[in-house]
Amino acid sequence: MLEVKQLVVAYGRVNAVKGISFNVEQGQIVTLLGTNGAGKSTTLRTISGLLTPVSGEMWFEGERLDGVAAHKVVEKGIAQSPEGRRLFRQMSVEDNLRLGAFSRKDAAGVRTDMDRIFDLFPVLGSRRTERAGLFSGGEQQMLAIGRAMMSRPRLLMLDEPSMGLSPIMMQLIMSTIRSLRDEGITILLVEQNAAAALKLSDKAYVLEVGQITLEGTGEQLLGDDRVKRAYLGED
Repeated sequence: MLEVKQLVVAYGRVNAVKGISFNVEQGQIVTLLGTNGAGKSTTLRTISGLLTPVSGEMWFEGERLDGVAAHKVVEKGIAQSPEGRRLFRQMSVEDNLRLGAFSRKDAAGVRTDMDRIFDLFPVLGSRRTERAGLFSGGEQQMLAIGRAMMSRPRLLMLDEPSMGLSPIMMQLIMSTIRSLRDEGITILLVEQNAAAALKLSDKAYVLEVGQITLEGTGEQLLGDDRVKRAYLGED
């Protein structure tokens, strides 16, 4: 579904992503692991069209993606829930969700999908007219995922969805990610909780200083001594 080839992305003269290559197959959950500054969020922002690569190629469902404007990337079937949620805090739940459907013209379908989000996250439905800024971190994360879902993506990119959440809320978000995959949505995940992410993942890549240093199935990386030491807190 998604193929990234020798991607290089820079901020000024500094290369943040240094020639990485990876694939995401349809129906998979694929995770990018790494410490802060490894290039994970930069990679997602580049796929989304928010950053322009220095070189390399990106292909989505057989079509070239690099150089495509961000709103056109959404129209092609890719949506991102960004790190930090980036909600419109003064706007209501419903208005935040409608913004996720900005590229759509099917009003009836938008209403149907909004009801689907409320079924997935009942707390959003019960507080649909309240301002997003009044919600807890976990509830805001639900809304950020819901907003991304409103464009009906085939590939959903989630950047640190469990950041700052309680263990119970983190488990709920991870369960939701699994459910979305079971519904047929392909997931590209950046996640600080390595253990939870790898347990979900069909495949995972480890980024260090802008380069991929390890790859394998989620199960393989859970058992890798280097991953255990660096990301799972095991000796």
